[in-house]
Amino acid sequence: MIAPEQGKSRAWLGALALLGMLAPATAPAHDLNITAIFKPDPANPLKNEFRNTTQQSGYCDQLPAYCVNPPLVSFRVPIGFVTSEPIPAHHPWEFQGVMLQVPGQWRRLQVTHTATGKTEEVEVRVAGIGTVHESDIPVQTLVGDPVGTSSYTSWGKLWEGGNWVNGVGPCKSTGYHGASSWIYGFFLRVEEVDGVCAKKALFDIPLLRYAFLDVGYQLRTPRPLDMATGVYVGTMHYNVGPGGDISAGNNLLPRGDNQINLNFTLTVEHELKIDVPPGGHRVVLEPQGGWQAWLQHGRKPVRLFRDQTFNMHASSRFKMLLECEFQSGNTCAIENSATHRVPLDIRVTLPSGLVDGAGAVVAQRPLRLDGAGTELFQPTFYVERQAGTLHFEVPSSAVESMLTQGASAYRGQATVIWDSEV
Repeated sequence: MIAPEQGKSRAWLGALALLGMLAPATAPAHDLNITAIFKPDPANPLKNEFRNTTQQSGYCDQLPAYCVNPPLVSFRVPIGFVTSEPIPAHHPWEFQGVMLQVPGQWRRLQVTHTATGKTEEVEVRVAGIGTVHESDIPVQTLVGDPVGTSSYTSWGKLWEGGNWVNGVGPCKSTGYHGASSWIYGFFLRVEEVDGVCAKKALFDIPLLRYAFLDVGYQLRTPRPLDMATGVYVGTMHYNVGPGGDISAGNNLLPRGDNQINLNFTLTVEHELKIDVPPGGHRVVLEPQGGWQAWLQHGRKPVRLFRDQTFNMHASSRFKMLLECEFQSGNTCAIENSATHRVPLDIRVTLPSGLVDGAGAVVAQRPLRLDGAGTELFQPTFYVERQAGTLHFEVPSSAVESMLTQGASAYRGQATVIWDSEV
């Protein structure tokens, strides 16, 4: 374990394996798989965002508490770099020396639904970068310090501005580093800019290597409540090396592959469930107060109606449609044995948290055979077992004609559809 030196930034605890590892001479293709899932959480109905399920490595795997705010996920990428020629002291051009060019700005890519081909937009950026510097000569020898001088002190003398833990340019300090006479490891936060983080060498360096790269990223995903259930995939490509998206300059050249692929898989598991109370599938239409006023006092009913409650669980967009055994214009109908048919108006009131495409609440919204007016309903948050109402009514204009038929029973089947395929 590399211990911190008094008066210095705290050492990178647990970094022995990090500092001691050497990147393999040949590395596999650098496909990094990023996964996230949205599944409604009844315990947190207002938390409508993807949960990152990526198997991470490197800095944030070793020090997760330091990658929470802002959230950061990191990968250990086995791409090493090595100088092609010695680094001269006080070199005039930053690309001759030790540097990291980092794509810190947000970049957009499309993810595609594997079943429907519909696309959504994701944003990603490199938000952290780190590595381990390796020298074939003890750093004390490079800077002319006596044997036994603190490695942190000698590495700090090697660079203008001191140790890399201090940060430079758009790369900002996290306060963590680790060192021995031959190696120095660090990890830095990256601002939201594409920039170069470079330090000038104050002494000649015959040879320097980067053992690997620790790359941290941040992700912005679409609003999952606006996405269809299913799996979305897409890839972001970063070129590595001189002139690439990620570069260590013109002197330090990559060993191995020269591209990093971030392969995204976003999984959306929506819930759309309707619970109807026992017996609720059979709707009996009656006048206000029942039939007694007509039977006992001869008062004709003005309308026949019934309100039927239901409970909804919804995290996805949906539309509503009607299917009818008997039809009257753009709505359903009921009829008697003599085939006398009257229209049956059906309306819906949805629970709080569900709105239409314009953001308006849904109260007494007519349901029609062609779906007009109910083409899109969407949640503003996860609606869990909230009550809505279906309103069934024979309009007053049709009740009069029913009464002329005498004692007669009317029936008909109406199917109300909640369809998540919007």
